[in-house]
Amino acid sequence: MATRTGVATGTRRASCSVPLRVPGAEHQRVACLGELTTAGTVASGHTDPADWAGLTPKDLPTPRGVPGLQIDGYFPDTSTTNTNHGWNHDAQFVIRLPDRWNGGLVVSGTPGNREQYANDRAIGDWALSRGYAFAATDKGNTGTSFQQDGRVPGDAVAEWNTRLTQLTRAARAVVAQRYHRPPARTLATGMSNGGYLVRWQLENRPELYDGGVDWEGTLWRADGPNLFTFLPPALRHYPVYAAGGPDAGAARDAMHAAGYPAGSEFLWPYHHAYYWGLTQRVYREELDPAYAGADADYDYAARPAGVREAVGRIALTGRIGKPLITVHGTLDVLLPIGQDSDVYARMVREAGRGGLHRYYRIEGGTHTDSLVDAFPGRLRPLVPCHRSAFTALEDWVGRGHRPPPGRTVPLPPGADPAALLAGCRL
Repeated sequence: MATRTGVATGTRRASCSVPLRVPGAEHQRVACLGELTTAGTVASGHTDPADWAGLTPKDLPTPRGVPGLQIDGYFPDTSTTNTNHGWNHDAQFVIRLPDRWNGGLVVSGTPGNREQYANDRAIGDWALSRGYAFAATDKGNTGTSFQQDGRVPGDAVAEWNTRLTQLTRAARAVVAQRYHRPPARTLATGMSNGGYLVRWQLENRPELYDGGVDWEGTLWRADGPNLFTFLPPALRHYPVYAAGGPDAGAARDAMHAAGYPAGSEFLWPYHHAYYWGLTQRVYREELDPAYAGADADYDYAARPAGVREAVGRIALTGRIGKPLITVHGTLDVLLPIGQDSDVYARMVREAGRGGLHRYYRIEGGTHTDSLVDAFPGRLRPLVPCHRSAFTALEDWVGRGHRPPPGRTVPLPPGADPAALLAGCRL
């Protein structure tokens, strides 16, 4: 990895010579870059487009003009699923420190089981362009074999929470080294599994953060709903629906009853082909490795108590300690909104923390924004809504301006895709 990519000979910036050390890191590399966004890091080798493939619309603009320092490295770990940089070492992280700093730090864990650059397009580029320092972690294990990490069921997912806490503390220290003062605000954000991490951090480590934005976070509850209560019905009923015939209507109704909303049927074939089966398998192997049957026949309620105990280790409570904004698409058919964020919002209220939460249901949004390109005119990209939520959080924690009450944000009829990509009014 080059150490002076984008910096012309003879014009080395003063920031390039600042000595930095990530507390607790086993290995690190510091690079002085002329461009920290993906407009420069793709060419310089300081990101990996495969990490963020499929997460954003193809026409999402890429900000430019953010020089600064990038630190890549890893914390001590024994698992080796992350192959970035040829390190074959998990607990990898990236920290980016722009020359023009706004005083804030954004930290994030990755969606799915992706590596540390997965948020670069959807979150990192925009945060950096606004002057934030940005840090992300691979969560300590990656890929479709992540569940092999750890000694007992739930260890691999529990490590995700530990790794984001670890990175947040280390990144705050690095920010203080670089800018000679700690961050004035530390904000957590992430999508899907990354959104789960935001929820967990604000419930369990609120002292580290000023607030967070949860983008369709995964919900884990020992008594359900969770992935194991709605994915097996999809695997069981969708093939009957797709085959047509006299039982198709009943199968469709069963899908709706499991949480997959009416009107989302056009998304079912894609998710059956790519998401439902794989997602059920890897998390079932993580939390219930003793199960030997077909995933379509999996009955969470009938499994031994130890399975619920494993889920309980990683479960959410709703007891957030800092302001949180949640955005979730109404056409999400990987984490159906009625089985996920609708439930989490209720958990927050029942925990007496409703004053710290705002929840926006985004009509026409689905789980991955790349599907907006596959189904033009039928879906709304969520990345602009995440950005609106983030700016609302800035006003909330920075100026005391409370965001508008939570609601369902309507999809404008006949809206131009370019207009939807340009903004999202909460």
